Amino acid sequence: MLLSLKKSKKGDEKVVEEIAKSLVDIRVRLCGEGTVDPQESTTIATEIETHELFILIIANLGRLDFESRKNVVTIYNALLRRTVKEAHPFVEHLVGHPQILLQTVSCYKESTVWQHTGMLLRESIRYEELTKLLLQPDMFYQFFELVELQNVDIAIDAFSTFKELLTKHKDIIAKFLDENYDAFFEAYTKLLNSINYVTKRQSLKLLGELLLDRTNFSVMTRYISQRSNLKLMMTLLRDKSRSIQYEAFHVFKVFVANPNKPQPISDILVQNKEKLKDFLSDFHNDKDDEQFKDEKEYLLKQIELL
Repeated sequence: MLLSLKKSKKGDEKVVEEIAKSLVDIRVRLCGEGTVDPQESTTIATEIETHELFILIIANLGRLDFESRKNVVTIYNALLRRTVKEAHPFVEHLVGHPQILLQTVSCYKESTVWQHTGMLLRESIRYEELTKLLLQPDMFYQFFELVELQNVDIAIDAFSTFKELLTKHKDIIAKFLDENYDAFFEAYTKLLNSINYVTKRQSLKLLGELLLDRTNFSVMTRYISQRSNLKLMMTLLRDKSRSIQYEAFHVFKVFVANPNKPQPISDILVQNKEKLKDFLSDFHNDKDDEQFKDEKEYLLKQIELL
């Protein structure tokens, strides 16, 4: 029936209706609405993998109705969680057929399917093998475009998935960032300079989280050793948005608190010492946050000692 969907014309509602019925049947047999027959669910899962049905499903996701797309998500999640002797056969299937996840990421920009696409990808990120797959350049760097889309709903959802990808499996991400530092931060800096307020603020906040995570220590050390990064944070401290100023502060403080500042970083801070003291003394004084006040006081002391 799914093959019929691929061959049918866009206006063929009858085929889409039949596909919808098939998806309900698969969902019931695989997930059950009560007791599930293990043998039957195994048979269904094996057929889906053998006939590579999910390639067709994802390719035609936009032609299915909303309830059918919900069923696709339910079936996908059930397949991912299915185990055979502690192995996850469907995870292995996706690794062996990377075009399924590639097609899923590429579908994200479609206004009718972004919700379900996001659900599929975030469920995939639960698994280390699929996280590694999504970090492949042809998939990963699509997110830098997705989070900048003019469709705000898609951009926000894509950023949620992007953040999950960069924070779920810390050891994998630390290795990825270390090995792909230049390419990653070249793309990421564009997000920090985005004209889109939401993208800019979310990217800045996520950067702070990444740098302050101990797993990313080597990446953090490298980042706070670069003059251009310090200059960018000093610029963002003066952004017209108070929220962006605040998030920039949490990255800027890492530069100042570093006990082993490279000479170029120290030079910039020393050259701007008096300006920074004046600026920070009046920075968000109305904020009722004791930790923030303590951190600001600490930075002022460190700057005074320069």
